[in-house]
Amino acid sequence: MAVISYNEEDVKLLARLIRAEAEGDGELGMLMVGNVGVNRVRADCLDFRDIRNIRRMVFQSPGGFEATQKGYFYQAARQNEINLARRVIRGERFHPASTSLWFFMPSGSCPSQWYNQWNAGRYKSHCFYSPTQANCPTVF
Repeated sequence: MAVISYNEEDVKLLARLIRAEAEGDGELGMLMVGNVGVNRVRADCLDFRDIRNIRRMVFQSPGGFEATQKGYFYQAARQNEINLARRVIRGERFHPASTSLWFFMPSGSCPSQWYNQWNAGRYKSHCFYSPTQANCPTVF
């Protein structure tokens, strides 16, 4: 059962996003980026009020994903990434992105805070940042 509403185009859009943002970090890295996307749809807090669907989440501006500005994002979704997108839409969560709303790829180590949010951990090249439960209970 899905934790957010979606249609087939949404699944493909999320699949393209996770590939473009994290293909170099493998399947688990792409699943974590998917967690961040799904969490943003669920959040209704901080920078993500009124982001109630996958399309709005992917193309949020300001505060959206850099991948949407690159040509690679606009290639067709592949079946592997479609399968990964379905997993996170169904609610599978992967630490450290379980409750994260942000991630980025630093040139060095992960800062303890990024835009006043605490580091939840790192997976390969990405650092993940989560709100507190008090600031954003809907992602917990």
